[in-house]
Amino acid sequence: MKKKKKFSKGLRKFIRKEKSRIRREIFDLEEQKKQINELYKKFSKNLS
Repeated sequence: MKKKKKFSKGLRKFIRKEKSRIRREIFDLEEQKKQINELYKKFSKNLS
């Protein structure tokens, strides 16, 4: 069984706050999804 890599607790907090900021500031749903995906991509590079 392969163990899934996780973000650290501090990084998870930061991502949660960034997601809420994106959702507050951007009203277009497609743009929200795009920016949230970019946020995850930026940090998943550090995890690999």
